[in-house]
Amino acid sequence: MKAVVLHEYGGPDKLKYEDVPDPVATEGQVLVRVAATSVNPIDFKMRSGAAKDLFPLEFPAILGWDISGIVRELGPGVTQFKPGDRVMAVASHAYAELVAVPAKDLALVPDKLDLVKAAALPLVTRTGEQLITQGTKIQAGQTVLVSGAVGGVGRSAVWTAKKAGAKVIAGVKKSQVKEAATLGADQVLALDDAAAIDKLGFIDAVADTVGGETAQKLLGKVKQGGVFASVLGPPANAKMHPTVRIEPIQSKPDAAGLRIMAEDVAAGRLVIPIDRMVPLADAGEAQSAAEKGGIGKILLLA
Repeated sequence: MKAVVLHEYGGPDKLKYEDVPDPVATEGQVLVRVAATSVNPIDFKMRSGAAKDLFPLEFPAILGWDISGIVRELGPGVTQFKPGDRVMAVASHAYAELVAVPAKDLALVPDKLDLVKAAALPLVTRTGEQLITQGTKIQAGQTVLVSGAVGGVGRSAVWTAKKAGAKVIAGVKKSQVKEAATLGADQVLALDDAAAIDKLGFIDAVADTVGGETAQKLLGKVKQGGVFASVLGPPANAKMHPTVRIEPIQSKPDAAGLRIMAEDVAAGRLVIPIDRMVPLADAGEAQSAAEKGGIGKILLLA
């Protein structure tokens, strides 16, 4: 099969489109013919070596965490799927034409959801949902601020918090305020507007997807006994706020939760924008574009 292979840490040019051996579905696994995968920030952090303390690589390595595709073969012990099923998952080594995935991590793609576009959903929806349900544990009537709310993870967090009955503040850049108005949040706050942050009162929780100085400022807005949940680890000033519970979140596969979010997307209740679709062979260029920032996901067509 063809795959995008990384032989050493470095820039996007280190990603090579090569022939590699086909994976084999072992006990409890399903072999999936990938229709598409997507680019996530963790991908280029792993490629550059910036994430090697958390995610060390053994070279040669195949990156990627999202797949959508068609079931090709079932490994021993798998009975809940059949060849030809349309599936999606958070799965490792996703920048490839074939991926062997634990059956427990696979979800069926809803009938009304485009198979290729489904590749945009697994990691961001799982991360956003778990940031709220396992991180903030926000309850109905409480207030949570979601930073980076127009990103895929942020949108998923906003949607999850609204479904829980919380009051949601969408934290974005000034340039994204108009876009954020479409998210269904109760309030939109420009996080690069110092005066706006100063006016923000104390809140029950923050669901952080941006980190850095913004996270440090927002931590000071969480009330005593509140929660600061983040996908980027504790803010640098965490020790200055001992009464706030810090909850680092690293998402985990969850097929049932993924299916629910995918149904919301299929019904138009949740939108995860797609910026562009490019061939898998152009993964290096896609990562380079993604590193420059933007709202929509970049899909790699396998």
